[in-house]
Amino acid sequence: MAELSVAQRAVLAQMLERVPDRVLTILSGAVAQMPGERAAALSIMLADESIDRRRRAIAFAPLLPMFQRRPDGVESLTFPAGVLPRLWKAASSLEPELLLALDDYRPIEENPKMCAVADRICVAAAAAVRDKPEVVWPSNGGDEGARIKGLDELALCFDLAAMARRGLLNLPDLILRPTGDQLAELRLLIRDCAEITVDGGPRMLEIMFAHLGDASLILRLVVHSSHAAAKEGFLSESEMAGFVNRLIAEVEARITRIASYKPGAKADPGPGVRTDIAWCAETLGELDATLKLDPEGEWGKQAREARDRINGALSKSLRSLDKALDRLMPSKSVKTTGRMTRQAPDLEAEAPPLEAVQAAIVLLTLLGAIRTAAQVFGCESLRYQLVQSVTERVTVYVDQVVEAVNAGDAPDQRKSLALVETLAKCLSLIEATDAARTARRRAAAAGARPSSAATQERSPRAA
Repeated sequence: MAELSVAQRAVLAQMLERVPDRVLTILSGAVAQMPGERAAALSIMLADESIDRRRRAIAFAPLLPMFQRRPDGVESLTFPAGVLPRLWKAASSLEPELLLALDDYRPIEENPKMCAVADRICVAAAAAVRDKPEVVWPSNGGDEGARIKGLDELALCFDLAAMARRGLLNLPDLILRPTGDQLAELRLLIRDCAEITVDGGPRMLEIMFAHLGDASLILRLVVHSSHAAAKEGFLSESEMAGFVNRLIAEVEARITRIASYKPGAKADPGPGVRTDIAWCAETLGELDATLKLDPEGEWGKQAREARDRINGALSKSLRSLDKALDRLMPSKSVKTTGRMTRQAPDLEAEAPPLEAVQAAIVLLTLLGAIRTAAQVFGCESLRYQLVQSVTERVTVYVDQVVEAVNAGDAPDQRKSLALVETLAKCLSLIEATDAARTARRRAAAAGARPSSAATQERSPRAA
């Protein structure tokens, strides 16, 4: 089989640039098993691409997360993913002999030479953005103004890459329990960045923001960046206010999704509604813990309104829980003494339809999901009352079903015990673990007991 031609290599090289890392690894393993000269040539190209990407990941590490959108959807400074391979090629091709220094197995913080080479490539990248904008970020007929602004931001970020590389080493400590020296280093870093580029301080925090999985943790860095930053009056007038505004905007967007949620026949309550509830609770809790919000200030009012909206949306959904349980636990009136009646399980009724079971499960899942968030939203009292009332109601119903089964009054024992298992799962959803365990234990021991007359009739035959 003939070797790959120059044209084929060029096309394959362009294709490999767009292949995700995970797919590249799979391809490398698959092609290595294929026979032939072309397969061998392709395998070498795949290996070279993998090495090149490892070097790029080391050199561009401070800015690498900025070439993709945040998973949580919070607005952040990002650049098109297609710019990354073009920028790397433009920056690394200037001094290719230096790239071998990036292949050292030691961590970069323990290797001054590797760190120096990586910083030098970042400087070359900033120059490439300014000198070869059409190569790095070509025009494609889109918003030209946004492209020009993006190029400026990209160059300025790479101007700070070397400082960010050192500053990011303290990031885990800065969001937990920083020492006095670490706080001083952060403030010095922010001040030095402000002297290097326009808005250098906020831009450095933007770089750090890209490395945070939890968006609300940026508030801690903002507060640590200045002695007065924890006060809303000071912060709202500073260039750091954008981070708080973005978090509040995302909270409001998620509240809109929560408010539009309507229980339906789904096992999971809504499209990620539990994730939205947890995210809003964590973010609002971080705002309270980190910033000294003025109750009458803009942010204080927005946070209070956000809580009220979530509280209202959750309360509206959960108030329909009783009706959902009515369909899941059919009842009928039975006479006790005289004209007195009481409600008892209707074991002759048809099994609850699937959509009724799923609707109840959705609401119970939602009730269980707000356990840790209810206090932040101000609906802990409602949640507690609902959990208690649901636990008591379901437990009483289960007891009555098991008693009917034991007494031989259940028309279909298997169906009745299956209903008990469904109700035990419902108790588990609201974390009433003990009640659910008791229900299952009673159901496992349940069974119709034969009457004494039946026993006497069977005894002679047995004899």
